[in-house]
Formats: sequence, structure tokens, C-alpha cells
Amino acid sequence: MSSTEIQNSGEEPCVRLEHLPGKSPHLTGKASPQVNNRWDTPQVTANGVHDIEDRILRITGYYGYKPGYSSHRREDGSDSHAETPVSETSGDGTAYQTCVNTVLKVLGGLLVVLCVSSCWVGITQVVQLTFKSFSCPFFITWFSTNWNILFFPLYYSGHVATTREKQTPIQKFRECSRLFGEDGMSLKVFLKRTAPFSILWTLTNYLYLLALRKLTATDVSALYCCHKAFVFLLSWIVLKDRFMGVRIVAAIMAITGIVMMAYADGFHGDSFMGVAFAVGSASTSALYKVLFKMFLGSANLGEAAHFFSTMGFFNLIFISCVPLILYFTRVEHWGSLSSLPWGYLCGVAGLWLVFNILVNVGVVLTYPILISIGTLLSVPGNAAIDVLKHEVIFSVVRLAATCIICLGFLLLLLPEEWDMVTLRFLTTLADKKTEEHGEELTESSVHTRSRSRANGAVSIPMA
Repeated sequence: MSSTEIQNSGEEPCVRLEHLPGKSPHLTGKASPQVNNRWDTPQVTANGVHDIEDRILRITGYYGYKPGYSSHRREDGSDSHAETPVSETSGDGTAYQTCVNTVLKVLGGLLVVLCVSSCWVGITQVVQLTFKSFSCPFFITWFSTNWNILFFPLYYSGHVATTREKQTPIQKFRECSRLFGEDGMSLKVFLKRTAPFSILWTLTNYLYLLALRKLTATDVSALYCCHKAFVFLLSWIVLKDRFMGVRIVAAIMAITGIVMMAYADGFHGDSFMGVAFAVGSASTSALYKVLFKMFLGSANLGEAAHFFSTMGFFNLIFISCVPLILYFTRVEHWGSLSSLPWGYLCGVAGLWLVFNILVNVGVVLTYPILISIGTLLSVPGNAAIDVLKHEVIFSVVRLAATCIICLGFLLLLLPEEWDMVTLRFLTTLADKKTEEHGEELTESSVHTRSRSRANGAVSIPMA
């Protein structure tokens, strides 16, 4: 590039001398004429730093060069540096708040898990205590189901206490009735939607109590955990859910545990009937959940409270005749009402109501997988009580069957993307090991070079 540039702009040609590097761009005592060249050169500063940088970028043909680029870049850099602390502070605050919320959610989930497990263990143990003086499983089931009527009033009380926008009970009831459709609740919908689920609910609990009359609490609670495998099989067949090989393995393990449990005392007698009742309870529970997902979909806490209270009303109105029939046919006969163990009956009903509330509240407040783990933890809880209090001795076959069922239950809790997550984790771990190995090799090579230089050896690089 020449040191003199001549520009024809329609006026007399003017000459501008380029200053040499290291020299001052101004002549002392002379006014510098303003020249509009094609580069639109910015005003030169006192030390000429910005102007020199702009000329270097222009000469080298820097892509995207604009006059004054270096000065603008420095100004932008200063602005960004000035704004960085604020953004970093806000980002750190958001990350801290997210971390705190996650920790609180996990701790709340663990608390709900312990409560769910304790309630289920309490139900199982109190029912067995009740059978010592009052062996009427259907009456206990009917009496406990009636307590579900209290679910919606308790939910509405919590809603009033925790929200600012108050609604009347009728308004809230109609809002939660949308679970049954846009038209809300009607007699036809009440009979069509509530009757099947109420019958399945009663059968599930009734068969569970029948199994408790034949088997120990540990065996029944372990066999009931098979309902998770039945839910998967029904969802795969009926709802066309995604096929997962690991869940098929878990279902096979559950069936294997059932067969081993039935084989423990031979395929006859009370033990076999108890296993059949427990498996029947798990099957009806799975059918209840799959049908609920098919016809009603998912429900929030208010809709779940409405649904449980509706089932309680249906049980009170339409199923109350069954205990009377069993009483007059002497299938389940009891004496006077004053002779009934009302303490145990209210204890079972109260624990069942609390269990249902905790399950539905826990799904909203924490992770659903933790609620399932709470049900699984009832198995070791019942086993501890059976061993310490009832002095039950478990056979090797029963212990193996219980462990297989519980392991299958845990496999069913794996998420659908567990294989991709596992592969991603293993790949990240392998890359990290490779980087660490490369750093070790680099450090060793540097150490070797330093030792060779210390010994007087000189390495000459190849051209």
C-alpha cells in the first residue's frame, strides 16, 4: 500500500501524508485538515493507539472490519464487564433457589415415603389384630370405604386455609367434577363412572383382607407388590404402552415369586388359598388403575378428592346391602353393635383414609416414584414386626420369593429412558477417564523433558 492516497471527490484534490509508526500523527502548531476518505477514519486519540489498531486490521484484511472497531470493541468489553457481576449474581441466586427447592422436595418426598409405608404397615397389622375378635373382612372393607366420603371435605378445608381466592363448596365441587367430563356430575355419570371403580376398589380390599386371614403380613404385602407388574402387562396390552424388555423381565420375576410363594407349603391348604387371594387383590388393583387411566386420565388433587368421596357415597348407598346379606346368611355374623371392636375398626378406617390422602398429596408435592417405594418398604416393615412381635420363622423359599418380587418391583420403577440415560452416563464417565489419562501422559512427558534437560540433553525439533 502506498504512503500517499489521492481521492477525487468533486473538489480540488487533497493530499494526506500517512504518519510513520512511532511518530506523532499531529504537526505541532499546524491545524490538521479534515479529510473524508473512503475508510471514514475516526478521530485519532492522543496516543494514536486506536488509529494504529484500526489501520492494522484494515491492512490485514480482517473479516468484518469496520472503522473504529477496536475502540468500539473496548467500549463494549468495558460495558459487558460492568454488567457481568449483576448477571452472575442473578444467575447464582436462581441456581441456589432451584437447588433449595429440589432439596426440600426430596426431603418432603422421603417424609411422605415414611408416612405411606407406616400407614400400610399399620393397616396390615391392625387388621390382623382385629381378626382375633372380629373375623368379618367384608364388613371391615365396607366400613373403611365409607370413610372416603371425608376426603373432599378435608381437601376443601385445606383449600380454604391455603388460598386467597375463596370458593363455596358447591363451586369447588362442580370445578372438580370436570374429571367426569365437561357436563360435570349427573346421575347417569355417577352410576356409569363410579360403579365399576367402586366395585373394583371393594374387591381389591376384600381380597387383601381375606389373604391376611391365611398368610402372614409379610407374605401378603410382598404378593401385593406384584400389582405393579400386572399394571405394566395390562397397559402394554390394552393401552398400547411402550414395550420395555426390562419390565418384561420384572413381570417374569413377579410371577416366579408368586409360584415360589405358593410352593413354599405345597399347592394345597390355607397357604395356597392365601396366595390366590393376594394375587387376586393385586390383579383387581391393576385393573382399577388401568381403567382409571383409560377412561378418566390423570387427576389433580381436587379431582382425586372428589372421586374418592364419590366412591364413598356409592359404597354407602349401593353396597350397604351386601354386609346385611352376609349377616343374615351367617357368612359374616356378629353380635350386638356394642360388642364390635370399634377401636380397631376406626383405626383401620382412619389409617386407610390417611394412606389414600398421602398417596394423592405425595404425587402432587413430590416425585411419584417415591410413593411407590413407600409401598415397597412396607414389606421389610411387616417382616420386622412379624419376627420381633409374632416370632414368625420364614422359610428359605419364602424369603427367596419375597426378594425376587421386591427386585422385580424395583425394576418396574425404572424410567422409560433409563437405557439412554445409562449409556450417556457411561460415555461421559469414559470421556472423563480418557481426559484424565491424557493429562497424566502430558505431565509425565513434561517431567521427562525437564529431566533430560537437567542431564544436558537437547531435543532438536524436526523441520
